[in-house]
Amino acid sequence: MSHDHDDRPQLTAAQAAAVLNPPAGRNGGDLVVESLQGLGATTVFGLPGQHALGMFDALRRSSLAYVGLRVENNAGFAADAYGRITGEVAPLLLSTGPGALISLAALQEAAAASAPVLAISSQIPTAGLGGGRHGYLHELRDQQASVRDIVKSVHTVRTASQIPSAIAAAWESALTAPHGPVWVEIPQDVLLAETTLPVVSAMDATPRELYPRPELTIAAAHLLSNAERPVIIAGGGVVRSDASGKLLALAEKIDAPVVTTFGGKGAFPWEHPLSLRSWLEDRHTTDFLEDADVLLVVGSGLGELSSNYHTFRPRGRVIQIEADAGKLESNHPALGIHSDAREALADLLDAVERREDAGAAERVRTVLEKVRVRIEAQELTLEQQVLAAVREALPDAAPSFWDMTILAYWAWSAFDARRPNTMHSAQGAGGLGYAFPAAVGAAAADPTKPVLAVSGDGGAMYSIAELATARQYDLPLTWLIVDDGGYGILREYMTGAFGEATATELSRPDFVALAESFGVPAVRTTPESLAADLGKALAAPGPSVVVLPALLRMFEPTHL
Repeated sequence: MSHDHDDRPQLTAAQAAAVLNPPAGRNGGDLVVESLQGLGATTVFGLPGQHALGMFDALRRSSLAYVGLRVENNAGFAADAYGRITGEVAPLLLSTGPGALISLAALQEAAAASAPVLAISSQIPTAGLGGGRHGYLHELRDQQASVRDIVKSVHTVRTASQIPSAIAAAWESALTAPHGPVWVEIPQDVLLAETTLPVVSAMDATPRELYPRPELTIAAAHLLSNAERPVIIAGGGVVRSDASGKLLALAEKIDAPVVTTFGGKGAFPWEHPLSLRSWLEDRHTTDFLEDADVLLVVGSGLGELSSNYHTFRPRGRVIQIEADAGKLESNHPALGIHSDAREALADLLDAVERREDAGAAERVRTVLEKVRVRIEAQELTLEQQVLAAVREALPDAAPSFWDMTILAYWAWSAFDARRPNTMHSAQGAGGLGYAFPAAVGAAAADPTKPVLAVSGDGGAMYSIAELATARQYDLPLTWLIVDDGGYGILREYMTGAFGEATATELSRPDFVALAESFGVPAVRTTPESLAADLGKALAAPGPSVVVLPALLRMFEPTHL
């Protein structure tokens, strides 16, 4: 069989000479960084280890910017945030065994939040692979087995020539909707071995687009066009696919109220007459959603937090647009449309007929007023004051990253993100320590904007070492630590369930003095001076810390 090669790239004499005579002193690590450069990467995150030194040595021969964190899990959180903010693949370079394992909680968050993280881990030497117990440093019987349940795909390399193809396949997997973390592992000896392979040039790893099937669009458009009380739930998939403009146009075309999930913050304008905001942990909102005769769910699996802890029972027809096929109808029967949110909304916008509902905005106002009255009856003035101060201080375009802490739980429901893709939290997997290292990743992605991280004192201790990272790279980020002397939300949960709390009280450092010991300016503030202190910190160059001693309370749950 013959092949037509007329369209193959034509090399100049100089290019051909470079291919045939690659520079000396390259190793398998060079093939890794050349592959990343060829795919368009500009920044990598990680932490060196003995088996991974071939990759890290190659970094100095590359144009890649390297951001080195102090703990692998924090490096994973930084890569996660970089992927969320840019929509691009975030390479994460890890070592074997402990280094690989310490990253797993961060990769679980990336999987839950659909962040495109490309983890490249070293492995023990090739001679030790295959399940034997050879006693190599960092040896695991099956390192892949530790990550396989977390990542989208695993790509194994055993020879130098496999490196570019494995990285390209992983890159494509990470960016195929739904985005997510992927894993490549390469043995130490392959990374260190000298190579005479040509320098890797540009590679194509374009992900395939995920379009809705036309018959499903027609059926969904018919339901929405003829609905009496349509409502839309917008999830994180709307933000990730940059579909907020399409969502707004569709909601206005059919006069449908919109509530955003906690992962979908900013997907719909907060002050819009059709905006139900994000009060998902509220029975008034849940009742309103249950009363819809047609409910359009876009980019959400209607999981625990998006369904008021599975107390939501829709009575009308549900249409679910979701890029993750495993989430289609996983919680509620629906007309399931397996598609990227942007593509599906674009098609729906063309297919639906305009419907006018003069009462839709009034019904939204009624629900929001009921929510306001419920919250006001609980005397939670301090909490609302603190959240308002953060909103006042934070520039609209500045991204914010929130740890699993009481102020963040308030923000999920009550914070106006103002713009899509600016508010992020660890509510996918729910692990502690996300906010500050994630802010490091966002600041590395765009150092022209200030970045805010919000933690409690318990969560802050998970990532305090990254103050050194922020100082080393002089990143423009501000860390707000709300210090209540313990795991505040667990204290509330245990007191509510058992009458008293156990194992929630914490001895902690003087956070101001500790930050200053890293060379990071810090200030202790009050609820009254928070807006001014936070605004000043965000406006200053480089990293800073603002400590707020405060005991915040959650609003009463409505799902119990």
